[in-house]
Amino acid sequence: MGIPAERIERLHDLAREATAGSDVDLAREYVRLARRIAERNRIRLPRRFRRFTCDDCDAYLRPGSTARVRLQSGHVVVRCLSCGATKRYPYEDR
Repeated sequence: MGIPAERIERLHDLAREATAGSDVDLAREYVRLARRIAERNRIRLPRRFRRFTCDDCDAYLRPGSTARVRLQSGHVVVRCLSCGATKRYPYEDR
């Protein structure tokens, strides 16, 4: 793992901690910085980072506080409580 990937992982951890401490604006800045680092160095963001950030407002999505998570038939629906954007992810029902 290179230096940009390590920095993105660290920013992900900082965004999670900031959201847990109810500092949503600081978490949003961490997310923006991580995305800018990924673009500049032409690397993909990790899946867990993409799943827990809002594409529209750059908020870090924490279920219960900044996001609403619902299970529907065959997919997970995550709605951002800041801007109302919706993301859907498939999953296998067992």
